Amino acid sequence: MVAVPLGAVATALITQHGLDMMPCPWCVLQRMIFVAIAVAALPGLLAGGAAARWLSGPLAALLALSGMAAALWQHFVAAASTSCAMTLADRIVRGSGLDEMAPAVFAPYASCAEARATLLGLPYEYYSLALFGLLLAGAVALMRGRR
Repeated sequence: MVAVPLGAVATALITQHGLDMMPCPWCVLQRMIFVAIAVAALPGLLAGGAAARWLSGPLAALLALSGMAAALWQHFVAAASTSCAMTLADRIVRGSGLDEMAPAVFAPYASCAEARATLLGLPYEYYSLALFGLLLAGAVALMRGRR
């Protein structure tokens, strides 16, 4: 629940900096959600007590659901738009200040239409969607006391 979402962000950074696949605001928002899931899951995994699990599990589950929504929105709505400027994702990314504090990780460099990266014929957001689904299952398992 901690390593997997951070691994997703690391993979995104490798493709961005190594393969020159620039992220759009929706891509960056999903990165932020992956990091938030890792942070949210950490107390439940480390403390192991019921209170920590019941704090971490639901929060991680809500974040995973929001990540799924972001991936679906990116694929079905944002990708059809020529601009992502001032969309919800753009406002969240800019409002967080992370794009200025860590631009190599959290700054969007492409529009949604330009950021149509694929891996093995599938858009990146499908991989994010699947991973958010797995993290949702992990959050439910965390709430049930399984690590």
